[in-house]
Amino acid sequence: MKQGLLCMVFFGLVSCRPSTAIDIVDKPIVFDETRKQLTLEYLEQRYGLEQETPTITPKMIVLHWTVFPTLKASFEAFEQPTLPNWRPDIESVSGLNVSAQFLVDQDGTIYRLLPETTMARHVIGLNHCAIGIENVGGTNDMPLTQAQLESNIRLVQYLASKYPIDYLIGHYEYTHFEHHDLWLEKDAGYRTKKTDPGKEFLTKVRTATKSFNFKPVPEQNKSL
Repeated sequence: MKQGLLCMVFFGLVSCRPSTAIDIVDKPIVFDETRKQLTLEYLEQRYGLEQETPTITPKMIVLHWTVFPTLKASFEAFEQPTLPNWRPDIESVSGLNVSAQFLVDQDGTIYRLLPETTMARHVIGLNHCAIGIENVGGTNDMPLTQAQLESNIRLVQYLASKYPIDYLIGHYEYTHFEHHDLWLEKDAGYRTKKTDPGKEFLTKVRTATKSFNFKPVPEQNKSL
């Protein structure tokens, strides 16, 4: 299993242990029968996966930003099972609301919105294998913070120590996986343009977690 190491020096001796110590606050969004059925329908209709439970086998971590200025507004955007009326751009594909397994506030507090292996709708084509980490903010007026960076690093270390994670990507990189074995989206016209969580933020998280030897993101298909 891939593991990050936290090394400490005591009286000239070096002690190393997996850097998996992390504080997570459970703050569950609504996952009722409606959300369960919509999730199962999404898995079947978008990916051709017929399942009895809306679970995933994590192979990837995807970093996001919410563009909402507060934890409250970010949480409320994900909380209900069905899409709000301000998301007509993706409603025709599925009525399942967007969400993620984790939400990180500006002060670095990590909230778990869903069980880690329950599917969330956060990245086209890859939800069946991806754990999403959303970060409050991401605008010019409210950029992501140092505290969020540190929490994302710890959370990636925790998840990569627990699951067979092959890829760490930013949301803006998801189309690089078109034609990859992990890509299951059936509709060639269903794409959205993303920039989150910003290249600088992603690079810093990748640098801090390089000991996990994540696989490189595939080259972008130039014909797309």
